[in-house]
Amino acid sequence: NNLNIILKPSPIPQALTPENSFNPKKFFQLCGMTKKSPKEIKDAFCILDNDRSGFIEEDELKYFLQRFSPGARVLTAAETKSFLSAADDDNDGKIGVDGEELFHNYIQYKQQKKPHAV
Repeated sequence: NNLNIILKPSPIPQALTPENSFNPKKFFQLCGMTKKSPKEIKDAFCILDNDRSGFIEEDELKYFLQRFSPGARVLTAAETKSFLSAADDDNDGKIGVDGEELFHNYIQYKQQKKPHAV
């Protein structure tokens, strides 16, 4: 699996159980995504985009962990919806690659959204 070349597979066992405990922000930190270049992020996106539509839809996202490890569990509906809403910047129900929207924006935005001083 090419994702294991881009990212560290070590957090997979931690993400397998219990259900409804998957935290994308923590997962991306543990697997090294927060330190990847925009090109590496786009490469990971392309691997996750099974149908090559240029978007990761809910049906693809629920198998997110299995893309790292074939024996991994499927994300629950609640985990999938939470992950999707966090990474879907334009609220169209899918995650697009434009501007590294998938992980890059999610990681940057969720690090701790702090108000700007005025």
